[in-house]
Amino acid sequence: MTLVTPEIQQLFDDAKSIVFLTGAGVSTASGIPDYRSKGGIYDGVSLPPEYLLSTDALAKEPDKMYQFMKDNMYFLDAKPNIIHQKMADLTYENRARIITQNVDGLHLEAGAKNVIEFHGSLYNIYAPVDGVKSDVTSYLKSQYREDGALLRPAITLYGEIPFRVDEAAKWVMQADLVVIVGTSFVVYPFAGLLQYAQSTASILAVNLEEIPAPANVEQVVGDAREFFEELHI
Repeated sequence: MTLVTPEIQQLFDDAKSIVFLTGAGVSTASGIPDYRSKGGIYDGVSLPPEYLLSTDALAKEPDKMYQFMKDNMYFLDAKPNIIHQKMADLTYENRARIITQNVDGLHLEAGAKNVIEFHGSLYNIYAPVDGVKSDVTSYLKSQYREDGALLRPAITLYGEIPFRVDEAAKWVMQADLVVIVGTSFVVYPFAGLLQYAQSTASILAVNLEEIPAPANVEQVVGDAREFFEELHI
């Protein structure tokens, strides 16, 4: 079954300002599990992930948070896939921007420009005590700097505000085509960005299952990798 109909292809061909809203399903084709599916990062975890990845855990039990992230969230060998690559190509045509929930850095590794990492990046390491940056290799050996300062990745923990929220809202407001890809679209405030879309904008969702979205969102149920393999840019 063809996922990219002639009408959908035309939407992309005509669009001058595309905004991609991306989630974990974009990176599963790169070998990175999603969060909530069976076999996902959260599957079988004894403590609630909402706690393990929270400001509370960072303050009270940083060792548990560190171990959870180190064991479940770092995939150093993962490479961008066709989805990342085609999105990156569209950003190079100055026709697209990307707002991602993903913290794996693969959109940037694919060479995309105009990317907002809404939930930050696992590869941006710093010490909260003084803001001095470190590197991921050192962090994966120890969560403490040589002087004993705690290190952490600059990702949005539960209890923190995402990055560049106002800018992300402005990007959605300026879009003539909004494409939601590989996300269950239930995490706020990310899912709330859709409210900034203009009434004249076309909105498309590409996901393995239908997402909770307004009736004006055209939903393509299928594999995002297949969709982007079919899409001509």
